[in-house]
Amino acid sequence: MSATPAAPAITSFEPASYKTFRFISRRLNGDGKIRLRYGLDELEFEETIVVSRAESQDVYAATVDGLLDLLHWVAGVSYYKAAAPTEISFEGAHPGPAAIELLTALYTEGLGEFAVVNDLPGLPSADFQAAAGSAGVEESADRSHTELSEADSSTPAKGPLQRLLVPVGGGKDSAVAIEIARTSSLDVTLFSVGDAPPIRETARVSGYERLTATRKIDPLLLECNAAGALNGHIPITAIVSCVALLTAALNGQDAVTLANERSASAGNLTWHGVEVNHQFSKSRRAERLFAQAVGQIPGAPQIFSVLRPASELSIARAFSRFEQYHQVFTSCNRVFQIDPAKRLSSWCCNCDKCRFVFLILAPFMTPAQLTTIFAKDMLNDPDQYDGFALLTATGGDKPFECVGEVGEVLAAIHLLAKDPRWSNHPVVARLATEVLSAHTITELEVRKHFTLSDDHDVPDQLIGAVRAVLGT
Repeated sequence: MSATPAAPAITSFEPASYKTFRFISRRLNGDGKIRLRYGLDELEFEETIVVSRAESQDVYAATVDGLLDLLHWVAGVSYYKAAAPTEISFEGAHPGPAAIELLTALYTEGLGEFAVVNDLPGLPSADFQAAAGSAGVEESADRSHTELSEADSSTPAKGPLQRLLVPVGGGKDSAVAIEIARTSSLDVTLFSVGDAPPIRETARVSGYERLTATRKIDPLLLECNAAGALNGHIPITAIVSCVALLTAALNGQDAVTLANERSASAGNLTWHGVEVNHQFSKSRRAERLFAQAVGQIPGAPQIFSVLRPASELSIARAFSRFEQYHQVFTSCNRVFQIDPAKRLSSWCCNCDKCRFVFLILAPFMTPAQLTTIFAKDMLNDPDQYDGFALLTATGGDKPFECVGEVGEVLAAIHLLAKDPRWSNHPVVARLATEVLSAHTITELEVRKHFTLSDDHDVPDQLIGAVRAVLGT
């Protein structure tokens, strides 16, 4: 019997020629393998995700089905962006009102940076409301494709939180989230998508068990990208959150606690009258929409950000005390490149993220301590000045990167300018002269960055631990 001929390679991709993005099906096998199928007109993609699953854990069918649907819809943004058509088609289950609101935000505001970089005429305009309203079926046969033999049709009763799943990204924020969870009286398990060295080492240092998931993008999408598809930043935190929720449901955790701080809600620039935020899926608005959508799924774990009350500046202060993580954490995105050939092993010391993390930690650490971590004193390098100034939107817009609010960057510079350990560093001295002089920074304004906000969804069981770790 002859082998099935391979599909011809994509040599040319014209985004405008594709009219409809299709949610075809999703399936969870008993071994934890998830298959998510999508289409752009007749072009079809399949993404594979493998999650950890406790064989002894009771699994509730309605919970798993609902979380699978949400993962299918949210993860589709990776494939939708190739052409960003207006028309949406649900060939299986279709979302309810809360999920529609979340998806509409993720596929529009969550693709704001993508729209800017690709010079689109405006935000993408996927019409989820029309697609869900016109769907002909509530469920397809594919919706029940969950091969979990012990699946229970009942819904678990909700009670006080007992077991937390804490996603780890390898940076300072997730390390602080781990230590807040440790301070609580709850059972803690870590989670990650992938096994990058900073993630693996952070988990090792913490001493907690870690559950992992792997995600494989359809290679056809990479072909399309090379052939002319639209490409760019997506709301990846929303996808990771969905995988974490499903992992929690399959392993008996009551909640997923993220490490998204209040600074993530600050946008980078205004474009065509719309605020564009690189960190939209980490923002307070996205967190609320996500929690509302998850709340419509029977028995689903809770999801919230344990760092939401805090600024990056106060998180950096807390992290400076957790010396066990100082030699293992890395926030530089060049460590997490998809292409292994382009992946670095540690801080590159020449990107917006490296500069921001160095600057935000500096008020609470010595030059020697930070040089040990980064292998370079970045504030002692005059060539880095323009990059540090850009963090305050001086000389341009705030970079498209996970960096904090302009106000707290200015507060960090203010603190450094008064600190004899740092004030004579050439970058600090120039920032104080050329940047701070254009702003009025008072001690009261600086203190506000160390005050915890009341705008959060942290449960009462955890708020004491938050205050203990992030307080003065």
